[in-house]
This record gives sequence, structure tokens and C-alpha cells, in this order.
Amino acid sequence: MPTYHYRCKNCGYDFTEEQSFDDDPITICPKCNEEQVRKVFSAVPIEFKGHGFYRTDGASGSSDSGK
Repeated sequence: MPTYHYRCKNCGYDFTEEQSFDDDPITICPKCNEEQVRKVFSAVPIEFKGHGFYRTDGASGSSDSGK
């Protein structure tokens, strides 16, 4: 199950919660009980592995030397 990061705009409480894709987002803060909770989105790291991601990994048999 995915883990989501939430933050309350009222009291600043940060928390994470495992939820199914079918679950509704959390809107009420478990600390102050206000309806001020929002999901926190962050950049997802991407890691390229294998061949084909660099200029030097071009098609095999190519003798292009940067022309």
C-alpha cells in the first residue's frame, strides 16, 4: 500500500499514513481535530539503470565520434 505524507495547515502537525488507492484522503488532523489537513507532495527520485541513457550508449555499430 502507498504511504502518503500529510501536514495540518492549522497546527503544522506532520504525519504519514498507509492508505489504499480507494481510500479517501485524510482531511481532519488527528492532533487538533481541525479540517485543515493537506497532502504534501515531493519530487520522486529517478534512477536510470542500464544501457541507452548516455550519448555514448547509442546504437551499436555506430562510429559517430561527435560529428
